[in-house]
Amino acid sequence: MLQNIEYKTAEEALRVIKSGNRVFLHGSAQTPIYMLQELARQKDRLKDVEFVFITVMGDIVVDKPEYEGHFRINCMFVSESVRQAVNEGRGDFMPIFLSDIPDLFKSNILPIDVAIVQVSPPDAHGYCSLGVSVDIARSAVDKATHVIAQVNPKVPRTHGDGLMHMSRFNSLVFHEAPLPQVDYGAKTGAAEKRIGELIAGMIEDGSTLQMGIGTIPDAVLKCLGNHKDLGVHSEMVSDGIIDLFEKDVINNTKKRIHPHKIVTGFAVGTQALYSYVHDNPSFAFLDIDYVNDPHTIRRNPKVVAINSAIEIDITGQVCADSIGTRQFSGIGGQMDFMRGAALSEDGKPIIAITSRTNRGLPRIVPFLLPGAGVVTTRGHVHHVVTEYGIAYLYGKNLRQRSRELISIAHPDDREFLEKAAWERYKKF
Repeated sequence: MLQNIEYKTAEEALRVIKSGNRVFLHGSAQTPIYMLQELARQKDRLKDVEFVFITVMGDIVVDKPEYEGHFRINCMFVSESVRQAVNEGRGDFMPIFLSDIPDLFKSNILPIDVAIVQVSPPDAHGYCSLGVSVDIARSAVDKATHVIAQVNPKVPRTHGDGLMHMSRFNSLVFHEAPLPQVDYGAKTGAAEKRIGELIAGMIEDGSTLQMGIGTIPDAVLKCLGNHKDLGVHSEMVSDGIIDLFEKDVINNTKKRIHPHKIVTGFAVGTQALYSYVHDNPSFAFLDIDYVNDPHTIRRNPKVVAINSAIEIDITGQVCADSIGTRQFSGIGGQMDFMRGAALSEDGKPIIAITSRTNRGLPRIVPFLLPGAGVVTTRGHVHHVVTEYGIAYLYGKNLRQRSRELISIAHPDDREFLEKAAWERYKKF
């Protein structure tokens, strides 16, 4: 433990939280699980405490049925940790573009009473780092009335907007714990590998990449070993970039803004990734309202945005956040980058999906499930890729779009899709 720093116990620091407060939680790999476990012990003195956050990782405890009435979640992205609570009514979901969330704090549409973050230990000048999740956290800390920081030596010290002087924190709590890890590459199957190959063939040398969450972006990265002069400007990064950066495939030399740097809002992966970004000046972790602003994104040339979906109807409407009425994830930054890539010089916005789910259900469908949310409109979709090929929808009418999408659907699904298209358009 560092000397000459006044640390409080978690119990002491959390006493500042009162009934009816709105509390911001640091997210992704920086989720302050220890602090939430300790706060759960104080439930009997608290009522109607609201938690706001985007993605959280691990068991946050306070979303369990026994805490109902004491704590309630109001999330802007439904991650696996809280999916059950939201769909059982113990929490709420707020649909919003990731780039717009900081403005909720800055404009006091969503004023924050207390922010709980997890940071690296102070350096020689007293600066801590928000680690691998700067995204919306910087704005939340800037606007919160009271800030509690869990100081964790396992948190990487990252460069960019996440450096904050320890004097900004009202309470410091020391607790060392490893960050949660995800290995996307371990989950890659044959379909994802084929999609990775197809998308890699669409990427030109000198392109700037954005990769969403999941196995397909990782599969794409594994197919880029023979490319040159790629850049990264992405809301998130994972382990797949390390090998390409080491081989100088990713060198960011062709980017017009932040050349020579990988720009991101947050990172999720294994300990290898967290160790790699630690004190690495080649990475800039920046505020998400800047990273995900389509006007920022478009300034780089040849932006290739790769995002996934739950299902796509034959007109090109993309559902990426729900399975019917069941909330699965959120809007996130998909539309930010789909639009930014479309506006970029020679940019390519891509929706990439396997033709069927793991349960064998079609992802290309005549109609979205009742209650499904449209995250990316059919007017914004350009390229759709499955393991069966590439559909180009931009500038196509509804019948043409249907033909394109049916051609990349699973072969066993094409007959019923063609029948649906015929019934809809009277011609196919």
